Amino acid sequence: MLKQYMVEFDLPNPFPQDFINLIPMQRLMIDRLLAEGKIKSYSLSLDRAKLWTVFVAESAFDVIEGIAEWPLAEWMTPNIQELMFHHSSEMVLHFSLN
Repeated sequence: MLKQYMVEFDLPNPFPQDFINLIPMQRLMIDRLLAEGKIKSYSLSLDRAKLWTVFVAESAFDVIEGIAEWPLAEWMTPNIQELMFHHSSEMVLHFSLN
């Protein structure tokens, strides 16, 4: 059964150059995971110190395995919490008046 997990990441400060160089690859991977429905959201704090992602997975172990494949994983410290629910505006039906 699929569950949802909120993952809060602590990011390095300042970003090392190797980290910065991998950002385009990270963004491509995140776009793919969003399109596949494996993650529901991906948010970065204004000060770039924290990142939040909602994962859809069968277990926290599956989340950890997924994170390990990210280009920036080596610099990101995750804190994983299983969610009771995650609501977003994308989940609400939108009707056209046309």
